Amino acid sequence: MSAATLTPAASARTSPAAALRHVGALTRRNLMRIKADPESMIDALFVPIIFTLLFVYVFGGAVSGSQDEYIQYMIPGLLGSTGLNLAMAVGTGLNSDFQTGVMDRFRTLPIGRASVLLAKIAAELMRALVSFTILIVFAMILGLKLTTGFLPLLGAVGLSLLFGTSIIWISMLLGMAMRSAQAVQGVSMLVIMPLQFGSSIFAPTTTMPGWLQTFTEYNPLSALADACRSLINGGPLTHAVTVVVVWSVAVTAITAPLAVARFRKRT
Repeated sequence: MSAATLTPAASARTSPAAALRHVGALTRRNLMRIKADPESMIDALFVPIIFTLLFVYVFGGAVSGSQDEYIQYMIPGLLGSTGLNLAMAVGTGLNSDFQTGVMDRFRTLPIGRASVLLAKIAAELMRALVSFTILIVFAMILGLKLTTGFLPLLGAVGLSLLFGTSIIWISMLLGMAMRSAQAVQGVSMLVIMPLQFGSSIFAPTTTMPGWLQTFTEYNPLSALADACRSLINGGPLTHAVTVVVVWSVAVTAITAPLAVARFRKRT
């Protein structure tokens, strides 16, 4: 009897403790791949710096009247935008794993199918933490003030990670549905661009046309940007946080089972 034949039965008997070990081992594998290929961290390391410099010094004066005021407005929203960009990149990597035969190896191992996807999420959240740290430290060098203190900042990071996790499930679903990594990247851009720029991340929505204001009102990235802004600068908090949490839970509840089912079908 082949190993592939034994895998479904072994996977069905996987205990929670064993599943955690599988996730830990696969997460370590993903991190080792990053260590072996440092170029895969370029987006996490440099995109926050480039975005901060471009938007603060190109658009800051026009949007807020001064770079100092714009830093306080834009950086909290950029937390959510950075998490979105990193999350959507997961699908490209997952698609490449299928194309290069990595998943054929996983198919022969007695591991829970969901552990492969959960390990992807865990590794990506660690990448996001590195990116958030670089963004915040660099912004503070440029003049960002943590008006409400350090703990609310951690709350903003946690909220961004929660929303980013829900987006990762969408990204992985796309990665398994598209035929090539290029197709995944193209579709991801179609998702990212409207969400990013049709929101309150980079500019107040009051000057936008009515139809676009309606879109930004229901855009979860606007709620995330407003929540992070309130956590860092102070201000009304409950409504924006509630909207982000509801969106995150709803997206995860819908897409996570679909992604796991799709992964089991393909493996």
